[in-house]
Amino acid sequence: MAKRALISVSNKEGIVEFAKELVALGYEILSTGGTKKLLQENNVPVTGVDEVTKFPEILDGRVKTLNPMIHGGLLGKFDDPSHQAQMKEHGIKPIEIVCVNLYPFVETISKPDVTYEDAIENIDIGGPTMLRAAAKNHQYVTVIVDSSDYETVLEELKANGATTFETRKKLAAKVFRHTASYDAYISNYLTEEQFPESLTLTYELKQTLRYGENPHQKAAFYKKRLGSDFSLAYATQLHGKELSYNNIQDGNAALQIAKEFKVPAAVAVKHMNPCGVGIGKTIEEAFDRAYEADPVSIFGGIIALNREVDAATAEKLSKIFLEIIIAPSFTEKALEILTNKKNIRLLTINFSQEKKDPFKVVSVEGGLLVQEEDTYGFEDADIKVVTDREPTEEEWEALKLGWAVVKHVKSNAIVVNNKEMTLGIGAGQMNRVGSAKIAIEQAGEKAKGAVMASDAFFPMPDTVEEAIKAGITAIIQPGGSIRDQDSIDAANKAGIAMVFTGVRHFKH
Repeated sequence: MAKRALISVSNKEGIVEFAKELVALGYEILSTGGTKKLLQENNVPVTGVDEVTKFPEILDGRVKTLNPMIHGGLLGKFDDPSHQAQMKEHGIKPIEIVCVNLYPFVETISKPDVTYEDAIENIDIGGPTMLRAAAKNHQYVTVIVDSSDYETVLEELKANGATTFETRKKLAAKVFRHTASYDAYISNYLTEEQFPESLTLTYELKQTLRYGENPHQKAAFYKKRLGSDFSLAYATQLHGKELSYNNIQDGNAALQIAKEFKVPAAVAVKHMNPCGVGIGKTIEEAFDRAYEADPVSIFGGIIALNREVDAATAEKLSKIFLEIIIAPSFTEKALEILTNKKNIRLLTINFSQEKKDPFKVVSVEGGLLVQEEDTYGFEDADIKVVTDREPTEEEWEALKLGWAVVKHVKSNAIVVNNKEMTLGIGAGQMNRVGSAKIAIEQAGEKAKGAVMASDAFFPMPDTVEEAIKAGITAIIQPGGSIRDQDSIDAANKAGIAMVFTGVRHFKH
């Protein structure tokens, strides 16, 4: 008696060849719908599922395989006398191989003009049911959901007349991952609650990494299938070594800052903190300022630019040791210059897709933290001038730049800058005045006439006092401390301007 294989796939790649090989190995092919038609057109002998079930497809194809004649064949234990007796009594034949993939739900909801009705009709019911049944019974049944596994299965069938238990178990695990991911996309599409009672996230492996933060840690990079193009997960690498775990973290940090600016901007990042940010009329001018902001820390850093890299900018970039350069594009001459450096990684990203995921997810021991992304900008803030003196027009421009940068600096965060570039950045200190001293020291003489941005309020006036000593003329901060008036009084006494935004930008 011929063994049975049930084949019903939406992805038809390689399926005709696979079916022909199974027939040559003595398998009877069961199939439905478009798969059955394709196999018949290619002269593969096929038995319709309705011939096995003695029941036609109904409800516009919603019910085809949901039948004991199919699921009995999938779930019956081949070596259990009771199961075999029941199957024989009801005329159910075992199905040894199941090759199924699912209605293209994700592809459907990815279309810009998709309707709710189209989405619902592309929720597969029979496919996941067959896959889960076969995967549960993997002690006996070989279940395939991925065309890349056809070859492995055929090789084992030809060599041994059957697949190994190890292979069947591996394939079953892939099935349950596949159906879990499929269900996650559906539940997320239908879910309207901001924070539902359970959260299921699904990502696809983009690449395994050489190691994690340190060489002794294993790591991998996963991407969202429905993620934004404005992401390292969807970047195109034009040149250089494979990205590392730390490269990806730093590159993402640089990218998030670069997107803050509509004018040409260049961002240099080290260890997920900016070390230099510059803006200008051209991308070359912007990079000159980012470099000048901290020519020491930029060494070995990551650069993100929000305009095409031209030859002049590339010449300057090529003279520095950099890990990564990210940009929307590179001119042919710029690529020629930069690819002379063997290891530098050159990435392009679609800056026209500057949307962010609405939520940020961070793992902690035993759980996840989920929050809305911090998209709050200067234009959203309820700006209040709290000092006697208002900022000048030039100071306002500088305050806007500082406020855009400081929310991307690890707390406690202080940025000293002018209207064109950062001058000093203090990040991640245990007290705010410590961050201020670092930023001021880095800015040096350039702090005179510059402005200061703080990600959170001043708990006491010591930070303002340090700013006054350095010659800073305007400050932007959230306000909200019980000692705000002390800071305001210190600013007024020195004749500097200070504005409150009403919103803090902690970044932990």
